[in-house]
Amino acid sequence: MGNTAVSYVNGASDIPLLGETIGENLRKTVEKFADHDALICVHQNYRATYTEFQEQVRQVAKALINLGVQRGDRVGIWSPNCYQWVLLQYATAKMGAIMVNINPAYRTSELIFVLNQSEISYIFSALQFKTSNYKKMVEDAREFTYSLKEEIFWDDSWDRFLEGAKNVTDQTLEQWEQKVQFDDPVNIQYTSGTTGFPKGVTLSHHNILNNGYFIGVRMHYTERDRVCIPVPFFHCFGMVIGNMACTSHGATMVIPNDNFDPLTTLETVERERCTSLYGVPTMFIAELHEMEKRSFDLSSLRTGVMAGSLCPPEIMKKVENLMNMKEVTICYGMTETSPVSTQTRIGTPFEKQIHSVGTVHDHLEIKIINPDTKEIVKRGENGELCTRGYSVMLKYWNNPEATRQVMDEQRWMHTGDLAMMDEEGYIHISGRIKDLIIRGGENISPKEIEDFLYTYPDVLDAQVIGVPSDKYGEEVMAWIKVRQGKTISEEQLTSFCREKIAHYKVPKYWKFVDEFPMTISGKIRKVEMREISMKELGIG
Repeated sequence: MGNTAVSYVNGASDIPLLGETIGENLRKTVEKFADHDALICVHQNYRATYTEFQEQVRQVAKALINLGVQRGDRVGIWSPNCYQWVLLQYATAKMGAIMVNINPAYRTSELIFVLNQSEISYIFSALQFKTSNYKKMVEDAREFTYSLKEEIFWDDSWDRFLEGAKNVTDQTLEQWEQKVQFDDPVNIQYTSGTTGFPKGVTLSHHNILNNGYFIGVRMHYTERDRVCIPVPFFHCFGMVIGNMACTSHGATMVIPNDNFDPLTTLETVERERCTSLYGVPTMFIAELHEMEKRSFDLSSLRTGVMAGSLCPPEIMKKVENLMNMKEVTICYGMTETSPVSTQTRIGTPFEKQIHSVGTVHDHLEIKIINPDTKEIVKRGENGELCTRGYSVMLKYWNNPEATRQVMDEQRWMHTGDLAMMDEEGYIHISGRIKDLIIRGGENISPKEIEDFLYTYPDVLDAQVIGVPSDKYGEEVMAWIKVRQGKTISEEQLTSFCREKIAHYKVPKYWKFVDEFPMTISGKIRKVEMREISMKELGIG
């Protein structure tokens, strides 16, 4: 562990990193566990063994080549969880394209931004989901994009797309596969920082394959594990902690639904005899609530991942006892680190399970520094958590300036999270340095919402903060200055937001003010705004 006096650790490991592409790793898994279940998608009534899954992945990869997708091309995917999502994830990796995850909650303006920022040439999408008509939004976005060549919709043109695989031989696919290197970018995920537009976190095969693999190692995954994944694929939680952890150990990916539903999730665990279950604390709370209404046989459960925010002690006790997840693990990380940097080990004492986010992952380094002086702080002191190692992203796509702001010359990723390392090397997260709002696991940039609110005709100024929420960890609140002589209602602003931005970014609370609290130098004091708001709302 190095010098215990300072907040630095490295994850020494007897298990080597995987020096292979996602395609090569999948091939090895298929050779070992050909007849094991690979993917089960309950809501689509879909099941595939590893052999069948590999065949279908190859078919999609050939169809991509036939479509005209080139190595390194960006292929967008805009859809809730479904089996096609997983096939496309592995097929793009196999033939050398870069898959771009688009948040299912995005609206047209956000879609246009992502299409243009990463220059997506082909987009695969659901026709619709909840209140979103994806087909119409893609059509509306078309005139504002210059790179998009074609769109394929699951229930519309997917089968026709697959037909094209017949035009590509096994030999051709093999030639494409041989060119793919494990350091190549394979995935772009958009994440909101504290300022402005989302940034495209660019991850390589090496990043996400190894992170998924070592997550599985911590959870003692084998081919006998069946992992229930109710968390979204567009996020690292679903596609890395979920899919990559499974395929690198020969475990089974089980998708209960297109989006989270506590009842379906519990029924799936029971029927499919899942051994592992994922979620953020709010999802586990919703499941426990369902369990009060009727009983479920969860005796097959053993482990799982809880991430997104710290779990209240009484919930953790219920998850371990009532849900039978005695070996549940806590993960911490960020998209920029593929995502997991720390995780509790099986057998971690209960106190550490609820108050810490575990210890450093294999092959990674963590240091905690004074944000001002950049010096490493002593154990037990708070500072900014930094991560270095194989999991750190390649870059923010096409944004060297933003990359430089978070990644230093020594390749340390500065997380913006305040943390403390205790004597035993456990990491305790205590808050954030920046203004970022995290609502139910979604990163929200206050500035992005502020910039959007300025576009409303009678808004003079807008300041956005996060306020505590039992359900989501944080909720969005906007303070609004209205132009003189004008009036605006909460309803008007809410409906204006609903049509234009993702639902989770729409402020829950509004406050109309004449002035904002300021420092002497004229900076807005968001800390004070938060205190006033919590007092007035009676929360926190």
